[in-house]
Amino acid sequence: MAPLKYWLWFTQRHYGSRADQFRLLEYFGTPEAAYFADDQEYELAEGLSRQTRMSLRDKSMERAERILEDCDRLGLRMLTFQDAEYPDRLKHIYDPPVLLYMKGKAFAFDEEVAVGVVGTRKPSPYGIRMAGKLGLELARGGALVVSGIAQGVDGAALQGALRGGGQVVSVLAGGIDVVYPAEHAGLYADVAAMGALISEYPPGTEHRGNHFPVRNRIISGLTLGVVAVEGAVRSGTMITARLALEQDRDVFAVPGPVDAPMSVGTNHLIKMGAARLVESGQDILEEYAARFPHKLRLDKPLSAREEAARLEGLSASLSGGRGMETEVEKCGKEQTDSQKVIDNCESIEYIDWKDGQKELTDDQRDILLVLGKGMHTVDELVELTQIPARRVLSAMTLLQLSGYVTEQPGKRFQTRVIIMME
Repeated sequence: MAPLKYWLWFTQRHYGSRADQFRLLEYFGTPEAAYFADDQEYELAEGLSRQTRMSLRDKSMERAERILEDCDRLGLRMLTFQDAEYPDRLKHIYDPPVLLYMKGKAFAFDEEVAVGVVGTRKPSPYGIRMAGKLGLELARGGALVVSGIAQGVDGAALQGALRGGGQVVSVLAGGIDVVYPAEHAGLYADVAAMGALISEYPPGTEHRGNHFPVRNRIISGLTLGVVAVEGAVRSGTMITARLALEQDRDVFAVPGPVDAPMSVGTNHLIKMGAARLVESGQDILEEYAARFPHKLRLDKPLSAREEAARLEGLSASLSGGRGMETEVEKCGKEQTDSQKVIDNCESIEYIDWKDGQKELTDDQRDILLVLGKGMHTVDELVELTQIPARRVLSAMTLLQLSGYVTEQPGKRFQTRVIIMME
């Protein structure tokens, strides 16, 4: 295995075409061998462009050493095409990335029910809601949600999956240390904490327009299938769907109103028979349940009230809308006999530990366990749970919307549910 510095030198050459990288690997075997080759050997390697041969003559390691230092400082790891851990799914696509930069958890992608969720950056409220719903349901069912991290559908799908307590992967079009869009800095941190950030671009690389279509091949390449939520006929969403088809991946699409501009692309995929119509994450999970029985859980779907509570605020945070109204907002107004006891503002409910594992995120469950011993402020919860303040605030918002927590005088919070341990 060639040392990483030679891989970094190798990937930083100016190639006439991306195919030249693999021509070199095939001819020389390793980046190290390519580095120590001379001009005569480069001439013998067939098919290389003149630009590639000229770039290979530059033996400076300055850039490679700087990238190594940046990766060490940022806590990034690198995965090369020749590493045993490199996913077979990705290795066998056309033009796979030679080197990946990663932050967060290490996933065995070939063993995961990885599903890509893609769509427009300017979705309708319906698109935001469906992206969040798909992310939530896929994550709750045991799937690994893969997306970009752009505004709109990407962000909604990732947030939905995180609120479902699942694991997520975001593939970037720039360096992992370059947050884009800037308002998703919190989401970057959450994805790195609960899943992984992946890029083929070294630290410091800006996110550029021409990087996004190239990046999309990795999103589809890591997955079993891709679901398109909303997108125009000429869009990155459709590019990803096309790439998925070329890679022999499953393609799913969410139908939309026939007169909605952002539903034209997804409706077209369904109409042409290129994508299977899906209305929920459950539809996708059922496609893979028999192949991955040890990975997937076909649990009872959340009630409309529970789902809305989990997804509350996605519209407001991602598209400037008010957010989805929830049944919880009606507490004390239109309660019916069929509502859970928790909807009664004066009630206390008990949650079995096993049920809590399914219904609550890890952060929510840890917070409720602490509140079960007494009232606390947010600052106290941060200290007692050792969960970052931003995540405590996010979890507390959902717990309040779900009716599990109420605010008392002095900005102290009290639980209305008790988690019963075994």
